[in-house]
Amino acid sequence: MNVANERHCDVLVIGSGASGLAAAVTAAHQGLDVLVAEKTDQLGGTSAWSGGWLWIPLNPLARAEGIEDSEQAVEAYLRAELGVDALDERQRAFLRHGPEMVEFFQRHTQVQFQSGSRMPDMHDSPGAARGGRSLCALPLDGRRLGPWLQALRPPLDLISLGGMGIAGGSDLAHFLNASRSPRSALYVAGRLLRHWRDRLLHGRGLHLVNGNALVARLLRSALDLGVSLETGTAATRLLQDGQRVVGAELTQDGRNFKVLARRGVVLACGGFPHDRQRIARLFGHEHLSAAPETNTGDGLRLGEAVGAQVAEDLSSSAAWAPVSRVPRGDGRFSGFPHLMERAKPGFIAVTRDGQRFTNEADSYHDFMNALFRATPDGEEPAAWLLCDHPAQRRYGIGWARPFPFPIGRYLHNGYLKKAASLAELAGLCGIDGERLQATVAAFNANAERGMDPEFQRGASAYNRSQGEPLHKPNPSLGALSNGPFYALKLVPGSLGTFAGLRTDASARALDDRGDVIPGLYVVGNDMASVMGGRYPSGGITLGPGMTFGYLAGLELARQEVTPSGSAGQTRRSSPCAAP
Repeated sequence: MNVANERHCDVLVIGSGASGLAAAVTAAHQGLDVLVAEKTDQLGGTSAWSGGWLWIPLNPLARAEGIEDSEQAVEAYLRAELGVDALDERQRAFLRHGPEMVEFFQRHTQVQFQSGSRMPDMHDSPGAARGGRSLCALPLDGRRLGPWLQALRPPLDLISLGGMGIAGGSDLAHFLNASRSPRSALYVAGRLLRHWRDRLLHGRGLHLVNGNALVARLLRSALDLGVSLETGTAATRLLQDGQRVVGAELTQDGRNFKVLARRGVVLACGGFPHDRQRIARLFGHEHLSAAPETNTGDGLRLGEAVGAQVAEDLSSSAAWAPVSRVPRGDGRFSGFPHLMERAKPGFIAVTRDGQRFTNEADSYHDFMNALFRATPDGEEPAAWLLCDHPAQRRYGIGWARPFPFPIGRYLHNGYLKKAASLAELAGLCGIDGERLQATVAAFNANAERGMDPEFQRGASAYNRSQGEPLHKPNPSLGALSNGPFYALKLVPGSLGTFAGLRTDASARALDDRGDVIPGLYVVGNDMASVMGGRYPSGGITLGPGMTFGYLAGLELARQEVTPSGSAGQTRRSSPCAAP
């Protein structure tokens, strides 16, 4: 790009995750000139690594399927989950406009969804649903992005097979059953062969799923609408005319320039999962995030510098998840997020005293909150995830893949522990051996009957959905009875952060008096959690993120700003031009 000292556009979006792209696409559809600035060389942020699920109650896909739900049930569920008597204006705006957002993208863009009709809410609170409130993007052929495919952040290498994403539902079921079903084995072989063919010919897989498909569809939509996309372009300062935010200073390839945005600026930088200073102040414990390392809190700092306020009074400051420390070879570690296998038969989690501390099949956020409560003051939270040999070969344990992948490298580098007996395994891990054996014996006896009187694992709809449907009598409970046995250490991590900038129901940033900062919008994890730091269901990050991105785009299209900075009449913008 030939960078001029100054560029002009209607809307500047800083960050390229699903929330920021939703704002960009919506604004561009309304006729505005939009520039998206991404500080890394890859587009998509954490969204491109995610499962890609959105929680949107009463969405049009569920209604088309005839799934029964109601506004009263949804509000009752949220009130119970959030511990409030009434929903606030942002929560009401999310529920009211979420289905509208889905309808907009389905009707006017390349973003197409599929229903999560069998994905239940995470808790059996009043108003909970057994399915129909979640959806995700349909898979996409990467060739539809053309040369922009190479700029799309690939799936997270730790949890993908050589860069190949695996979707939930039938796709994942085939991979888990490949050693048991000839049909599934044939399906998996075909997927792997196509993936490696695509990597050989195109440098990456072309069958895009999950969050990769969502971001790809948003990118295709943005390109169709003429949105300008700039990678390797970081924002260093917001520009103001009086109180109004009118653009930003950006840097690209060591050169600085200004972008003046007639309508406003949208912060969508992905929160602060790798801002070590803010983490140390808010978390108080070790933290190994599964988000990209470049998500260092830029949006929060930019907003604070012009008077925006970070909400730190939330139930949780992050979307907690247990992670295991994967050695990278340079003395550092990456965090493998344990989202799935904990709920499968043949797994159990204990602290160093050899005792269970929670329902292993509960959500990742609940699992970590339980570990925090179980950790004595002054100690770093940690737990051990254990399984027997059939469970490891069937489901894998963390980074150690299931059959037919060998596990020698994981044992050699210390990531995974293996022993012929539980007592020996306890010695390797520093766990109380006698208590561990007693814990597993009691767990096994109850699991054989499909019961967990201690933590009720497998009792909730969410627990059962995360288990193994072919396993009886309880899909989430199975004894650890066939050695050798395996273990790995779990430490605190997150999928993203919740403490963000305060906004109103139109995603406009607020100052310390609760007044709107003109021209500044905040979406995604830069926005304070709409759920107050709680985690009622899967998709409560991307669902509100895209909804408020959509609302920000609409609000920006309503605003007309004269050169003096005062609001005028709405009009369609003329094309952006650099002088």
